[in-house]
Amino acid sequence: MFRTLISGLLFSASTLMAPPALAENCLKVTLTGTQGGPPVFQGQAGAGTLVQYGSEENKCNDMRLQFDTGRGTTQRLSQAGVPVGKIDAIFLSHLHSDHTEGLADMMQLRWHFNSGGPKVDLVCSEETKSPLGFSLSCERFATHIGDALINSGEIAQRLAENKKRLPGGPAELINVKDFKPQDEAQEVWSKGDVTVSAIRSTHIPGHASYRVDTPAGSVVIGGDAGNDVRKPPRETSTSGQVEKLAQGADIVVHSTIHPVMGPDGGTGFPPPIYFRQSNATDLGHLAHRAGVKHLMLTHLIPPVGAPRQGPYKLPEGALTNEDYTGAVAESGFDGTTIVGQDLVSLTLPAKN
Repeated sequence: MFRTLISGLLFSASTLMAPPALAENCLKVTLTGTQGGPPVFQGQAGAGTLVQYGSEENKCNDMRLQFDTGRGTTQRLSQAGVPVGKIDAIFLSHLHSDHTEGLADMMQLRWHFNSGGPKVDLVCSEETKSPLGFSLSCERFATHIGDALINSGEIAQRLAENKKRLPGGPAELINVKDFKPQDEAQEVWSKGDVTVSAIRSTHIPGHASYRVDTPAGSVVIGGDAGNDVRKPPRETSTSGQVEKLAQGADIVVHSTIHPVMGPDGGTGFPPPIYFRQSNATDLGHLAHRAGVKHLMLTHLIPPVGAPRQGPYKLPEGALTNEDYTGAVAESGFDGTTIVGQDLVSLTLPAKN
């Protein structure tokens, strides 16, 4: 009995002294804007994806990465509970305005209340020459992000109210980390357990797609990538580089055009613009071939419920979620398809 009592006491002591179970890490992907292109439909925000990583105790919120910053990104981040001053890095897929116009708003707000820093990393393609001879420059975009407010006198007025703010305006809070996109993935940013890689992809000059790898899972953000061959005949509308980047990924977030917008759909949508986007069925094929578990459709052209895309009317009326999932299903993809709406999110590991 004595030995039994001692054993029981030792067992109780070891139980009491056992270290607490470590909180599991998680990855959360939130669509901060799903509007396809420059038009506006029912207040949708412009293109953007928030990727958060951390412990479950902290709701995956130890690190916050924003991919693209379309119109309304600040409002969507606020709704997601993420202040712009807490964003660790911003990544731009390309310099089309519907992917970038929210950055000035974000940085002005950061300048107002976080002028003491830290700076935010802006990761983007280096200056790229267009075939027509002009240059696309992320660095110049960042340098001049506050020019309108400087020239209007807004910055001077705000400085008069609070001399702790940076005299050069919001540009002083941006740390540009540009890179030359390559046909093979390259690491462009990392912090702790999180690594971000990029690959060249085709849309406009300087377009890049990204992959985030964490211990909790991986996500690819395709941007507006399309096939290097800009029109039929071709095997697919999707990017071979994005497919390479997506091999074995858990989630792919990708801009999506529905086949109804094609030349045979009766909308009058310009064929060159249609052909430079990835269509929903081909994205299903890509996800299937790459072994992806979850496909998040975003930057929807046309938006669900919209009777037109900008000036281009849909002859058969607005599309539904089922029109998009049905188009993906034609590919045989048997993973999860999420038809994007602002603030929809997916967390890994998935819980029942």
